[in-house]
Amino acid sequence: MAFSYGLLLKVVMWTIFLSYATTATSISTSHESSSEAQVLLKWKANFDYDNFKLSSWNTSTTSSPCKWFGITCNQAGSVTGINLSESFLYSKLDNFNFSSFPNLVRLSLTNSRLCGTIPAHIGALSKLTHLNLSWNYLSYKLPLALANLTQIVELDISNNYIEGELDPRLYTNWTKLTSLQLQNNSLIGNIPSPLSNLNHLNLASNRLSGTLPLALANLTQIVELDISNNDIKEIGNLRNLVHLDLSQNNLSGPILLRACTSLDTVHLQWNLFEGNITEAFGVHPNLNYIDLSYNRLYGELSPDWGKCRNLKSLQIQGNDISGAIPHELGQLIQLQDLDLDLSSNQLVGEIPIQLGNLSSLLELNLYENRLSGKVPLETGRLSNLVYIDLSRNMLSGPIPGDIGNYFSLEFLSLSNNYLNGSIPSQLGMLNMLRNLNLSHNNLSGNIPDFLNNIFRFDLSYNDLEGPIPKMAYGYYPSKAFSNNKGLCGGGGGEGFPSCFPSPGWHKVMIFVAAPLCSTMFLACVIVGFLLSRRKMTKIQIEEGTRKNGDLLSIWNYDGTIAYEDIIKATEDFDIKYCIGTGGYGSVYRAELPTGKIVALKKLNGLEGEDPAYQKSFRNEIRVLTEIRHRNIVRLHGFCSHQRCMFLVYEYMERGSLFCVLRNEIEAVELDWIKRVNIIKGVAHALSYMHHDCIPPIIHRDISSSNVLLDSKLKAYVSDFGTARLQDPDSSNQTILVGTYGYIAPELAYSMIVTEKSDVYSFGVVTLETLMGRHPGELLSSLSSSVAKTIMLKDVLDPRLSPPPDQLVAQEVISIVMLALACLRSDPRSRPTMEYVSRELVASRQRFPQPFHAISLWQLRELEM
Repeated sequence: MAFSYGLLLKVVMWTIFLSYATTATSISTSHESSSEAQVLLKWKANFDYDNFKLSSWNTSTTSSPCKWFGITCNQAGSVTGINLSESFLYSKLDNFNFSSFPNLVRLSLTNSRLCGTIPAHIGALSKLTHLNLSWNYLSYKLPLALANLTQIVELDISNNYIEGELDPRLYTNWTKLTSLQLQNNSLIGNIPSPLSNLNHLNLASNRLSGTLPLALANLTQIVELDISNNDIKEIGNLRNLVHLDLSQNNLSGPILLRACTSLDTVHLQWNLFEGNITEAFGVHPNLNYIDLSYNRLYGELSPDWGKCRNLKSLQIQGNDISGAIPHELGQLIQLQDLDLDLSSNQLVGEIPIQLGNLSSLLELNLYENRLSGKVPLETGRLSNLVYIDLSRNMLSGPIPGDIGNYFSLEFLSLSNNYLNGSIPSQLGMLNMLRNLNLSHNNLSGNIPDFLNNIFRFDLSYNDLEGPIPKMAYGYYPSKAFSNNKGLCGGGGGEGFPSCFPSPGWHKVMIFVAAPLCSTMFLACVIVGFLLSRRKMTKIQIEEGTRKNGDLLSIWNYDGTIAYEDIIKATEDFDIKYCIGTGGYGSVYRAELPTGKIVALKKLNGLEGEDPAYQKSFRNEIRVLTEIRHRNIVRLHGFCSHQRCMFLVYEYMERGSLFCVLRNEIEAVELDWIKRVNIIKGVAHALSYMHHDCIPPIIHRDISSSNVLLDSKLKAYVSDFGTARLQDPDSSNQTILVGTYGYIAPELAYSMIVTEKSDVYSFGVVTLETLMGRHPGELLSSLSSSVAKTIMLKDVLDPRLSPPPDQLVAQEVISIVMLALACLRSDPRSRPTMEYVSRELVASRQRFPQPFHAISLWQLRELEM
């Protein structure tokens, strides 16, 4: 019994002890959780912005933070994760008590508008494995206290203002580190010797110099290395890499990558690499993308390139490569999406017929070499090609008829060769072709009529003869036909003799009676303006006889049918089909029996009797029937009568740029790449109007409301009611027209309109597109010292994250530079739209400073 009694006593004592211990732990955990909640709430009180995301943060100091937004806890209720990415805190880190979070494992505050320094007491997070402070305004040096983060696995402090050298004492204890992201800062000094477990290292866009450490060659785990856009001068023998980006440095010497058989992506462009390209590379079975352009490489392309079966892009332009193009390149059947660019070298011989095997190729660029022989017919199998440039070579023979199989082709340049024969009729099958350059060859015969469908072409310096097609003459600049001694047309103007004693071309006007409603008839003049552009063929007439057929075809032949379709589709312009208002009149959406959707701008009631509205109506018809460009809205037809006046346009599904930017959801869909393309489209349209039309056309009302977007968010300039033809022999004095906020300042006192007025308006629209709102008062600040304190990143649309890609960021920087030049107060100092258009498609070197460190003042002061 004594034994049993003693045993029982021990059990009771242990039960009491465990109960006490559990209670104590619970009290301790509760106290710890409460303490963490108090620290978080105290930090929140310092935020300069009342973020709705943090509404779940309870103000009660006794509550647990585990259910708060962005907070993760362990089973004991202690905080292990804080993720407030993109929360716009507008705060500092030095007023956050890191020591109160002993169990914190993950901390992510990317793009949270943090400023100031990284405080030393962040080193108290001894259990931290993941730290992300990227895309903020953090400055000064990295504190040595970061060395205490001995458990760190991934560290990202990229896209800040961090400066100074990387002290080796920082990372000596980071033995578990696998990913280090410090790109886009202002770090100086040498590249740090990487740790053995590192597999991602990104130090791009800093001011690092010197040579790459030899330790890089021994990293068996490293997958991605990006040290682009620094001042590195030497490269070692790197092995086991998958992604390598050393572009835009001052790297010299030979490229030693023969043994790097795991390579997938290689960027070595814009360096000083030299040596024989044949010796630099071996077989890379996993290689997907390689850019060696603009170095000092020489030698011939090895047939071994044909063994890189996964290669999708090969770019070696701007070197001194010689020899023939190896036919083994025809084995690269995966080459797609990107381009094969071997331009600006010394390649000789014929273009191998094996390139015809590259059925997925989109871009073939072999310009400025010494290639000879014929354009191989086999390349006609490349039906996905969008871009072909074989100019500035020594190619001879005729243009192959098989070129008509390039159904997707948009750009074709065969200029500066020795091609002969006639322009093949098969080119007329290329419905997507927009740019054609056949100049400086020995082509003969007539100019085919189908060239009217191409936006820009150059046939100069050939042996062409016969009449210049009527629509081409005056629509395209005369220089496109110059130095062809056998051409005639245009009534003897522009240096070409007249083909006939008197003009043989007349505009055709069709007068039809069409019912305005079911109870009355009014005479309505339907003008098939396309008949003034081309001769009516038998095919067109047969096409036009089909009832309820395509609007474009019917309009040429039977206006009554097209008119009846429109009246029926809109139920006699019922208000329910109205989708908005333009500069004058209302805009309707109409779906025709064919399924084609068009937009109708109709003058309402008394508007048709107002001389001012009638003038705008006629002006828009006059301008849009004379111009055609891929970024200018197309006019399909019109009805002109005092009681029945409307215009028929192609339909723009997404409406105006103005409305899209002011819709929170649609604005986010409009990412940086789409916005850049919109700006380019508007620039190309204005360049065409100012420099490719004779006489030049000034829009006079460029605004975000007059930039329309289709279903793919492609931009079209619209509303030409106030457009004006530039007359060099007149004063061009005019009344003030345009949209407030977009009008050039000189028009307020000079009243003389020039193309530089459009340039200013374009600058406003450009900033509006990037800012997501009209620049407003910012315009007046650009010329003052205030601009020194305005950072580019602070004026961009806050609904989008900063451009994540360096190339996109550089495009945004370049566009802002151009926009600021367009907004100069002196119109004479503004660039031309031709210059702007050309610069927008040119390759530009990267800005020397990180994206987040650039001010508008710096961009304004740069010479364009």
